[in-house]
Amino acid sequence: MSIPILKINESLLVFIQEVLDDQSALQLQEDLLNKIQSVNATGIVVDMSLVELVDSFIAKILVDIVNMSDLMGAKVILTGVQPPVAITLNETGISLKNISTALDVEQGIESLKAPTGSLEN
Repeated sequence: MSIPILKINESLLVFIQEVLDDQSALQLQEDLLNKIQSVNATGIVVDMSLVELVDSFIAKILVDIVNMSDLMGAKVILTGVQPPVAITLNETGISLKNISTALDVEQGIESLKAPTGSLEN
């Protein structure tokens, strides 16, 4: 499964539309990092509103994507995080302090436009 990555101005928009398996999560990580470099993206909105469940490996990959993107100069905003996903992310024991969230894609895009790059959560 290939997850589309759309470019909007200096930002990227990613809609995860189905359950991620280990291989598709690793592919998304590689594709997203390559896209950040190729278009010099400064912000990324990852919409997870259709994702109802993640396991600990997928949670780690999502956190890795946030951290690696940050190293490359791109701020990541996760949007539409469902309650079971939030519970799993919280229970993994992985540090979540670099992860910014928004309720929906519209708020995520606005958050990237904000001077601080984040909304009050």
